[in-house]
Parts: sequence; structure tokens; C-alpha cells
Amino acid sequence: MLKQTVLISLCALAFFVSCNKRDITEPGLLVPKTVDQDPGLPSVKIVGNLLHSEAFGHPDSTLVICIHGGPGSDYRYLLNCKELAGYGYRVVFYDQIGSGLSQRVPKSFFENYSSDLLRYFYDELDAIIAHYRTKPNQKVFLLGHSWGGMLATGFAGRYPNKVQALVVGEPGGLNWDEIMEYGKNLTNWSLWGEFFNNATYLDQFITAKPGQHEILDYKAGILAGAKMPTSGDDGRAAESFWRIGSVINGAAFELGDKQKPNLKTGLENFNVPVLYLYGGGNTAHNDAWAQKISSAYNYVEVVKTGGTHSDMISDASIWHNTTLPKILSYFRSR
Repeated sequence: MLKQTVLISLCALAFFVSCNKRDITEPGLLVPKTVDQDPGLPSVKIVGNLLHSEAFGHPDSTLVICIHGGPGSDYRYLLNCKELAGYGYRVVFYDQIGSGLSQRVPKSFFENYSSDLLRYFYDELDAIIAHYRTKPNQKVFLLGHSWGGMLATGFAGRYPNKVQALVVGEPGGLNWDEIMEYGKNLTNWSLWGEFFNNATYLDQFITAKPGQHEILDYKAGILAGAKMPTSGDDGRAAESFWRIGSVINGAAFELGDKQKPNLKTGLENFNVPVLYLYGGGNTAHNDAWAQKISSAYNYVEVVKTGGTHSDMISDASIWHNTTLPKILSYFRSR
């Protein structure tokens, strides 16, 4: 099934390119253009790089920074959170460096953080807050999903006085051992093996040099789409993306395996109540796992929303019936 998906995608690509006689590395052909390639996209310059970013709501209202998963995903699947602007919040979205529609950088960029890759992501998030903040006493609420929840947690531990509310949705783990255990539970080894077998199969038809991000991201998108679980009877994809960042995803796991990051560092000093959400339909992030990971927070409310993984935000029914009311109640208490 996976090979069939890959082959269909490649046949369609081959037909398109042969008919148009265009270079497959041309921006916008295989995958959407990034903000440095398309000046019409909303962007901000953060830590010297152009990031795809936009905000909704009054600029002086409490900031809600939405942080996507990955590393390498984008904020598209979080866009239901825009509705928070209608309740008086300034809702900010951004694609992290090398992710979504943000500027691509070489692998060496991440290798410059060989001792602490998390430091870059913390600096980036801190700069996003500073960019959108209009007054010193403006509250900052973080809302992170999956890897975004992990990043938000690590940031709150490092800068406990900068965060007035923290919502995390299914953070896989908060130290390297937990992340590895979660990964093994998330994907059974037979499927994992089939996935990488198909990655090798795909290389027979389309290969990329290290700097050819369009091809690398295209391949990642095919493989992610082929293995992505569906949610609901309509067969829709559980998550949808603008563009997957292949290089940042690979670099994050490669450096993570060397650095063994601990996102719990300093968390004992973060005394703000935390709202912890999980779907329950994700067998890896079951009740026991949610209790284990959430125990790292000093004060936490754990809520099962229903659905699987991103459904708590991307599924309109779950969002409106469960997730949004819980987030609003929590935010109003802060």
C-alpha cells in the first residue's frame, strides 16, 4: 500500500515535469514556496531568519503563542485556535525554522548547536514573544502540541517568569528516554521497518543532494502521507501540512540522540497550573502515559478530549465540544 502511494505520486510528478520541461528543484513545483521565495506570504524576521508567521486579535490582548509539532511540521493543523481571537486573545502562529513555509537552512546551521540544540528553539520562541509583545505587562500564554508541547514545557522551565499559562497537548516525552520509549510504543516495529523500506524504494526514483530542500521535503511529504493514520469514517488525514521540514527533522533526532535533552530542567520552579490534554485514542499516549508525563508538572489538570493525537485541535467537533471550552475556562482563570 505504501509503495503504491509512492509510485502514484512519482508517476504524477514525472508526467508533470516531462510535459512542462521544468527543473524539479524549482521553487513552488514539488512543494509550496517558503517565505523567502514568496514575499506575499506573511512573515517575520526572527534570530536572523525569515519565519512564516501570522497573528489574529487585538495586538494589546493577552498573547497566545501556538507551537506546532514535529520537529518539522507546521501550524496549519492548529488553525482552529484562531477562534480564540474572538474571545479577546491575540493568537500567534509561526512555523519554526526549517519547517512548514519558513526559510530553509542547511544541516550545518543546526550542527552549530551541537551542545544544546534546544537553546536555538528557546531563543526563537523568546524572539517571537518579543516581536508580538506590545507592552511589558502583556501576559503570555503558550499552547503547544506534541513536540510543541515539549518545547513549551522546556521554555517554561528555563524562563518560568515569562509564561503565565501553559497548555500542552500530548507531549510525547520530556526527557530522551521517555521520547525513545514513546516512539517505540507509537509505531510498531513491523510498520516502522516497512516505512524505511519504502524510503529506500523512493530513493530509486528521486534522489536529493544535501541542499535540495524541495526534493527532500517532497519525499518526506509522500512518506508521511503514505503512513499517516486516518481519523473518522470519512477517511480524512489525521493531520494536514503545508510542507514538512526534512532537514530539521533529521537533525533534531540526530543531535537529540547525542545530547539526550531534558525538557524537565527547571520545571520545578514553574508554579503556574498547567492544562494537559490528550486524545485517548492514541494507544501510545494512553491513560497511564498521560499520568506519567503529566506528573512532571507541579500543578496540572489532565483532560482526555477524545479522538487521536491532533484531533483535539484539528477535529472541529472535538475542538468545539471539549478542547475550546476547557482552554477558555483555563485561560480565564489565569
